[in-house]
Amino acid sequence: QVQLVESGGGLVQAGGSLRLSCAASGSRFSINTMGWYRQAPGKQRELVATITSGGATNYADSVKGRFTISRDDAKNTVNLQMESLKPEDTAVYYCNAEIRSYHYWGQGTQVTVSS
Repeated sequence: QVQLVESGGGLVQAGGSLRLSCAASGSRFSINTMGWYRQAPGKQRELVATITSGGATNYADSVKGRFTISRDDAKNTVNLQMESLKPEDTAVYYCNAEIRSYHYWGQGTQVTVSS
């Protein structure tokens, strides 16, 4: 059974930094695209950043230049380095992993940015 476990969320002041990590376990198959999504109260879940098995990255316009996604395939982890955080970045952040066309989700980690 595939499990994704996120860590690294918390409370930070505007302008600060946080690093989210996600560890995947339980898969017999290689992980294709990994990514981070977020959902703010009253809003739909939205893409933050993705990274393919080949290392190609994609970012939401709202985080370009501030967030950096990376992965370590030896450890089955994906990280999100978040810089220059803004109050509008406040949300629950979810890790996602695509394995054989199926998407798995983590339980989410809260990120709160105070003004």
